Amino acid sequence: MQDEISRVLTMVEEGKIDKDKATELINVLQRSEKPISLKKDSTYGNKTLKIRVTSEQGDDVNVNLPINLVKAVLKVGTNIAERIPQAEQYVKDINIDLLIEAIENELDGQIVDVKSAKGEKVLVVIE
Repeated sequence: MQDEISRVLTMVEEGKIDKDKATELINVLQRSEKPISLKKDSTYGNKTLKIRVTSEQGDDVNVNLPINLVKAVLKVGTNIAERIPQAEQYVKDINIDLLIEAIENELDGQIVDVKSAKGEKVLVVIE
């Protein structure tokens, strides 16, 4: 499903569809109780990117980042990571411009929900 959402955001970036159509498509893909919104909201800068990772072994991770911080350091951090040989492989396929576009269009709601066969779970939400 994340690939489809990425394609929708790419279509917005390329000007093929507008934000309203993108919102509609993402909501259909997600079919969630709390639909994703791409609308402008003056309180968006006060929102938080929440990352939750849980594993069967108890290796849990909880990260809360203010959305303004995420936007401010996204490019800088990636540019630095691209110059570190051990980190380069992890960031080479990340489309930072697409992520920044999603933030600028004020993507909201659950954006990642993954459960592996081993029981690990990853949840990423902007709220």
